[in-house]
Amino acid sequence: MTRVLFIRHAETNMAGRFCGHSDPDVNAKGRTQLTELAHLLSAEAIDEVYSSDLRRAKSTAQAIAAARNIPLSLRPALREIDFGHWEGLSWEQIEQRDSDYARKWMAGYPHLPAPSGESFQAFEERILQEVNQLLESSRGLMAVVTHAGVLRVVMRRLCGCSDEEAWQQIRPYCSVVRYESRTLEAKGENE
Repeated sequence: MTRVLFIRHAETNMAGRFCGHSDPDVNAKGRTQLTELAHLLSAEAIDEVYSSDLRRAKSTAQAIAAARNIPLSLRPALREIDFGHWEGLSWEQIEQRDSDYARKWMAGYPHLPAPSGESFQAFEERILQEVNQLLESSRGLMAVVTHAGVLRVVMRRLCGCSDEEAWQQIRPYCSVVRYESRTLEAKGENE
């Protein structure tokens, strides 16, 4: 059986902005969330910790790994989608700068990338390939710390959730999604 705790990173000062490959660390509220997360996970016998290499995820994962004195493995493929020229902007700023493309992007999502950003198809392929590799190599209870967009892909494809259901479950920072499967081939099914 494969068992994974998928965890969204703690809050940063870029909350409410397009923060894909931008690299802020957790803020003061995020550090409080890390304390709450440590308490929530205190009874979990986590054997492995993997994380996106971006600081907000890495700091979250370090807190989990350090509490158990186990190594942390950084995985750049677990990064959030790259928003290109929209990195660091709020939706209001994007609409003010280029309202035509913003409307096209909303109407065409997920088929139209942000300007100079990563396509959703490339992002989803990257995430699914990385997560499948982690699932195949699992040796116990695994914690995977990553980003909201990554978790939405995981929940849609592994757990069979709609995008809206996935967003509701992972919206809070430091949210935890439990995944268990008896077969690795059953992508999209949660047994």
